[in-house]
Amino acid sequence: TLLATALALPLLAGPLLAQTQPGPATGLLSAADPQGLADALQGLGYKAQLATDDKGDPRIDSAADGANFSIWFYGCTNGKDCGSIQFSAGFDTPEGVDVAVLNQWNHSTRFGKAYADTTGDPHVELDVNTTGMLTPENFANTVGIWTQVLSDFQRHIGW
Repeated sequence: TLLATALALPLLAGPLLAQTQPGPATGLLSAADPQGLADALQGLGYKAQLATDDKGDPRIDSAADGANFSIWFYGCTNGKDCGSIQFSAGFDTPEGVDVAVLNQWNHSTRFGKAYADTTGDPHVELDVNTTGMLTPENFANTVGIWTQVLSDFQRHIGW
């Protein structure tokens, strides 16, 4: 029976591996399923408004710690089958922010990259590759990291 089991395992693995599509059936999350990510974000207690960007790719608008943020989708084909996401927030400051402040953030902080836009306003972003899927626990952890980054960044820039 051990030999029969060993021979059957490859036959069983095929259907299991074929179930790697994101969604409720697998419980897995991916940028290929924007509604699933929006639902998961709402399940964590955040607002999640699904929209599209100017290229027709999905975008989720949300907020945390008193700041609006968006989740942008990348690697999409005709607005679908996206491969990664980026959490992003920008802050409209009257005089912009000194680039040295942003450089210090980038040097001392592991998660979340910062930059100034053309008017000097600070932005912070966190990229997430969803190829291979995310478990709900991993997504919740990523959202937790993002909200901590968002809070720390606001403090760092004096917002």
